[in-house]
Amino acid sequence: MIKNIPILILVSLSYTFTSADAVGTNGIVVSSKIDATTIGIDILKKGGNAIDAAVAVGFALAVTHSGAGNIGGGGFLVLRLSDGTVTTLDFRETAPMKSTHDMFLDNNNNVVKGLSWSSILSSGVPGTVAGLGYIHEKYGQLTWEEVLYPSILLAKFGFPLDYYSVSVLNSKKYKNKLSAFSATKKIFTKDKDYQINEIFVQKDLSETLSRISKYGYKEFYFGETADLLVSTVNSLGGIITHEDLRNYIPIEREPITFTYRDYNVFSMPLPSSGGITLSNILNQIENLDFNKIGYHSSDHVHYLVEAEKRAYADRALYLGDSDFVNIPDHLTSKEYALSQFETIKDGIATKSVDIYNPKYIYDNELDETTHFTVADNFGNAISVTTTLNGWYGNAIVVDGAGFLLNNEMDDFSIKPGYANAYGLVGNMANSIVPNKRMLSSMTPTILTDKNNQFYLSLGSPGGSTIITTVAQIINNIIDYDMDLDMAVESKRFHHQCLPDKIQLEMFSLPEDVINKLTSMGHDYIYRGKVGIGEANCIMRKNNLYYGSADSRRNSTTLAY
Repeated sequence: MIKNIPILILVSLSYTFTSADAVGTNGIVVSSKIDATTIGIDILKKGGNAIDAAVAVGFALAVTHSGAGNIGGGGFLVLRLSDGTVTTLDFRETAPMKSTHDMFLDNNNNVVKGLSWSSILSSGVPGTVAGLGYIHEKYGQLTWEEVLYPSILLAKFGFPLDYYSVSVLNSKKYKNKLSAFSATKKIFTKDKDYQINEIFVQKDLSETLSRISKYGYKEFYFGETADLLVSTVNSLGGIITHEDLRNYIPIEREPITFTYRDYNVFSMPLPSSGGITLSNILNQIENLDFNKIGYHSSDHVHYLVEAEKRAYADRALYLGDSDFVNIPDHLTSKEYALSQFETIKDGIATKSVDIYNPKYIYDNELDETTHFTVADNFGNAISVTTTLNGWYGNAIVVDGAGFLLNNEMDDFSIKPGYANAYGLVGNMANSIVPNKRMLSSMTPTILTDKNNQFYLSLGSPGGSTIITTVAQIINNIIDYDMDLDMAVESKRFHHQCLPDKIQLEMFSLPEDVINKLTSMGHDYIYRGKVGIGEANCIMRKNNLYYGSADSRRNSTTLAY
């Protein structure tokens, strides 16, 4: 196994060295953008708790990480309070009341390409502002104005664009996407290329954030911002109404809770498939003795992808918004996982069609969303994943309000057996119904040790790869004794049952392992240069907070 290397460090002679991007005793923040991370740390230093900092980071990412940070989308969070209580908040988007089961089909019952992805009909009712407002109102310490003020300044006076943002904004693909609607074009495009460290100002967004700060989070749903949103939707032939906005509520839910080895795992319940599917995978591989299985050996990859196939088949077959459909109780049980595990053959790949066999269409996998996490000196920890779905959502900016709308309606099963833009197929459980929340793969997760002390907070963007990313990091840390940074930076692989291919990061496995997997009957494809996910994680160990900012997308962490 890969073991920690004991050396002397200045903090204490008894400590074992743990590699991380940041280490602190009082608090820590990990997010996709340095400005957002800095704002989060400043909130903690000001006396705010992890909830205050997370809300501040969430709004800051709406300014600095427009492609995925949002106030026009939604998300999920898992919160562990200092007294050991764990709760979750579902602020996922909902289908507008005028939605219909076949709204993305033509008269011949065929899917109209692009309608669920790049049109105004692709937007669900946004939940982020309500979610951040609710969690702050119930659990925050600082005032609402204090946590929003830094983001208002970021939007009003601008922030320096980093290399990643510049490369995306200057790319032909996103220049074209962001030029399709006039309100979007005037904010996100210009005649010349953007330059690194160029100051990016968003006047309309600053005024929107100022209104939300002054009048409270419900201004987004009842005030001028709501008027601007509905006006834009109406002008483009959309269906979100004032009534949809007024009726939106975030929902606090009990977490999916299970054990893995000696650790307690708390993850997101439906309409996120993350917690159930994560438990399914980990409960299966808990039957393995990893002391006898080499890391990233053919056996290691084989058993994980076989467990993933079975878990994703159940995801496609059963899962949807639990407020609308009945979900089998057995999916998170150890007994059921064992029965699945026992169908895995040593050294022989199971064909996906023998597990789940719909007629489906497959599109290329995408990798968009953002994840951030915070822990404080009071003992609170919070893991948050938010998204617009596609990069920049459907690229429609609310005119006069300065924020992008989501294209989350594509996450519904728009036609049973038809794959969404992430290649995920669905069934009737995830079909479109007014006010229903679309199924998600977002998997914010928190682990505690056998004494119920906070141990790990993790999550990732990455569409359908989110769940397997979280599972592999847990496997890396608990079964292979990796340091946090090593566990996050290690190469990843992914299988979602359909298509029947292992998706590999570039240079992830040696040739002999690839050849062995092929001989077992596995097929594989390599992903692009970006890789799989952006796992921004926090670990608590030896009374210190360790943060790992995934280098795949240049995320950041700060501690104090």
